[in-house]
Amino acid sequence: MVIVESPAKAKTIEKYLGKGFDVRASIGHIMDLPKNEIGVELKKRTFAPELIVSPGKEKVVEQLKKLGAKADEIYLAPDPDREGEAIAYHLALQLGTNSKERKKIRRVTFNEITKKAVQEAFDHPRDIDQNLVDAQQTRRVLDRLVGYQISPLLWDKVRRGLSAGRVQTVALRLIVEREREITAFRPVEYWTLDAILHPERRADATFKARFVGIDGEPARVPNGKDKDGKEQFIASALPDKKTTDQVLADLKDADWSIASVQSREQQRRPLAPFITSQLQRDAANKLGFNVRRTMGVAQRLYEGVEIGAEGTTGLITYMRTDSPRVAPEAVTGARAWVEKELGAQYLPASPNVYKGKKDAQDAHEAIRPTDAARTPESIARYLTDEQLKLYTLIWKRFVASQMVPAVYDVTTANIAAVSTKTRKKYDFRVSGSVLRFDGFLKVYEVSEDKKDEDDATANRLPSLDGVKTLELNELLPEEHATQPPPRYNEASLVKELEERGIGRPSTYASIINTIQDREYVVKHGGSRGRFYPTEIGVVVCELLVENFPYIFDTAYTAKLETELDDIEEGTEKWTDLMNGFYDHFEKELKVAGKKMRNIKRMEEMTNEKCELCGSPLVLKWGKFGTFYACSAYNKKDPASCTFTKENIASKPDLNTPEAQEAGDTEEYCENCGKVMVMRRGLFGPFMACPDYNADPPCRTFRKLSSKQQQKPPEPTGEDCPVCGKPLVLRQGAYGEFVSCSGYPKCKYVKQNLIEGMKCPKCGEGDIAERKARRGNVFWGCTNYPKCDFTSNLKPVPKKCPECGSPYLVEKTLKSGVYLECPNKKKGAEEEAAPKKRGKKGAPAAEPEEKKVVCTYSKRIGNAPPPPTAETHGPVPEKSREEKHELQPA
Repeated sequence: MVIVESPAKAKTIEKYLGKGFDVRASIGHIMDLPKNEIGVELKKRTFAPELIVSPGKEKVVEQLKKLGAKADEIYLAPDPDREGEAIAYHLALQLGTNSKERKKIRRVTFNEITKKAVQEAFDHPRDIDQNLVDAQQTRRVLDRLVGYQISPLLWDKVRRGLSAGRVQTVALRLIVEREREITAFRPVEYWTLDAILHPERRADATFKARFVGIDGEPARVPNGKDKDGKEQFIASALPDKKTTDQVLADLKDADWSIASVQSREQQRRPLAPFITSQLQRDAANKLGFNVRRTMGVAQRLYEGVEIGAEGTTGLITYMRTDSPRVAPEAVTGARAWVEKELGAQYLPASPNVYKGKKDAQDAHEAIRPTDAARTPESIARYLTDEQLKLYTLIWKRFVASQMVPAVYDVTTANIAAVSTKTRKKYDFRVSGSVLRFDGFLKVYEVSEDKKDEDDATANRLPSLDGVKTLELNELLPEEHATQPPPRYNEASLVKELEERGIGRPSTYASIINTIQDREYVVKHGGSRGRFYPTEIGVVVCELLVENFPYIFDTAYTAKLETELDDIEEGTEKWTDLMNGFYDHFEKELKVAGKKMRNIKRMEEMTNEKCELCGSPLVLKWGKFGTFYACSAYNKKDPASCTFTKENIASKPDLNTPEAQEAGDTEEYCENCGKVMVMRRGLFGPFMACPDYNADPPCRTFRKLSSKQQQKPPEPTGEDCPVCGKPLVLRQGAYGEFVSCSGYPKCKYVKQNLIEGMKCPKCGEGDIAERKARRGNVFWGCTNYPKCDFTSNLKPVPKKCPECGSPYLVEKTLKSGVYLECPNKKKGAEEEAAPKKRGKKGAPAAEPEEKKVVCTYSKRIGNAPPPPTAETHGPVPEKSREEKHELQPA
């Protein structure tokens, strides 16, 4: 018997192993820490985890045990990383219950799912690597201690349901600190000056040169200090318009000449094959894929795709890796393709070799195609659009990595402009290049990624051989202002985490997903959208960094990652790491329990005044963040002022150009990359993979919060009468409503008013349709809370012909639709109401003034037909999977 994690992987491997092998899937992890308790031994400081069979996996484990008892040998073949090793270890615990069963169990790993790699792995089985297991177990225990011991503090001080994560909090900290930098940023004015020039008597050979200095001294503008206190400057710039105008005046009659020309050869070397973080960044920048989508599509390419006569075939190597290393046979395959298809001039004399920053997980390879001869064009008809895009990106990067560099002829010209008035020499410079040999660029165009571009290769210069004198076409001064650092998107956040050594390839996607699922950040601007911290995210980050400065320090988090690598390599014991961590953690936990600010009880006086009674407003904390409340409010006094209003300043500014950018709002399966669909189960809506019932199935699903269940705003085609921005249809707590897209700056809400009718009680407000908490519709005065008029029946602006009531109501019965007098209902209620009996000995109550009772009723139409499948659509039936297997934990 062979056990892997997923059915897709099982299907591919079974084809390569043939008869005599029974390949089964564990569907991910089968054991974990208990959900309702910490599950880690702390009294004796052994930190031993109390593992249990994961809820919902009992049947899977039982079936594997039965099959394992009958099998001659058991091969554990989860993925070749720490997490895969931990899954194999848990399977061994469940299947190897005695010495006889344990002898049958072996571990096999392969970096690619091809016939050769799989069969070779089974020829060289090994024991489970306890160092790898310990490294993964340490990460799990660390995360459990942080999550289960800090989260209750947040529940007590902020609100229930919040969580603290060891690495997710550090990622959140980066986003919050970047937002503070942007808020504190003050732009600096500066000017640049370009000259459009051409050689004497060659007016068609123009080029642009940049002003760089005066009399050999570089021109630069002060731009504050960096984090280390070092002065920063903007190069090749002038400070203001006045200075720029002086330079322009001096250059009006200047003599222009070439001071020097330097030509050199420049090579651009090919990039190494992808590691995980680089693939995630390139897929985001070039394909617009988010991290979850990239890893989902890559997972499917790794596990196998149906390729015509070849059957199910693994197309790429394992996609979670820190190593750019490549197997010798793969290098040979790439070189053979280059020589055959492109020619010997594109092939280096010896293979290109790439080394990683460290040897973490270096048993892995870089992400590459399993066969370089399998070009994207040759298998395009078998792949989905997203699979083809990602495979093409991986294939091109890998093949290009075994090609020769591109060669440029780079020319730099220094130009002197001597003023005839002041005799000052103004220095200008221009660099340009010409591609002499394309090399690896024949396959992989680096210029697609702006961050990989070299400025020297961006311009083309005319020949300047023998040129001494230049003529000026025009001067182009331009005003600029420094820009704040950009907010993180998924690609830049992954890069930052990688550069700081925080997290590992297998954790980046889950980090980004978690901080969004917890609503600590929101992403706006489409697939390349930027992260904005929410108010709750900022508060949580502040509290955790204030009270746990050591545990949530970025440098310490990176140090822990290095120590986890040491555990994997066997140079450090996992219990030593845990003891060192817990010494710091326990001290900070005790202090935080006493000193952490209680946000729930926060009340800050403000200068704002209550719109109803004029009392000062206080800033309080509620379920959805801070809000303003009237200081005159008193719980014990029902008549006290209840005015509240939203704290708009605390909300992220989503009116920036990057936030307004339209883009992809769909969610993608983290296992296969397909667009997730919303399904409905016993506990409400949730997102599920469309391949849940496919062969092989993809059992990915995700719970939705109440906010996530809401539809995105839909344009109505109307403009706001207050500010002119488009109106949108939104989903609120009590149903749909139309409001301004400029919210929170513009708070206009379109109301369904009854035309021609004023409130019969106050005579000032209009009558608008409302929806109650339970979903029932009623009508009320727009002057609420000053006027409390309401009606459960729709008012009609017609006078009652019998009693003179200023309005009638519309009532729908089975027998038809009627116009009735509202006084008819009042009279009926009074007759049905029980009479109150006075106390013994008390004087008799004076009779109340009798209210008007009216009997007016007029039928005006037929009752509407009951809802049918044709008018309201079919009633959705819950499938067996939705009822039983797809329920969120």
